[in-house]
Amino acid sequence: MRIDTDGTAVGGSSRPAAVEPGVAGRTDVAERVLVAIARAVSADVIGVPRGKVSVGVADRRDGMALKVSSPLPVPDLDDLEAVQSTVPVLERAARMQEQLRDRLTHLLGRDIARVDITVTGALTPERKRVR
Repeated sequence: MRIDTDGTAVGGSSRPAAVEPGVAGRTDVAERVLVAIARAVSADVIGVPRGKVSVGVADRRDGMALKVSSPLPVPDLDDLEAVQSTVPVLERAARMQEQLRDRLTHLLGRDIARVDITVTGALTPERKRVR
């Protein structure tokens, strides 16, 4: 991402950047920084450790595209009540897409044009042994 001298973000956003008046220049944000931020936010939204999430970003004409691959947390299958009250996977994914789009647009100051989520498996809570 680059911030032009007039304070607008170049490459997908028409929002003014947080630049002090009279300060000329530009700011380039490396792709790895965008990936790291997107990975942290994705892990938080999905509810899994950061190391379980894989993220890819790409610039598009209409904004940034995000591809997220992660396991989906599911309740312990022995807990019948929790399983029955769980929201279906497609609804959860749609909510996660919306949350990611909103949070990353706010954090990065860029329009997020597309969010693709790939569910790579299920992540169940670890059972704790009683001694």
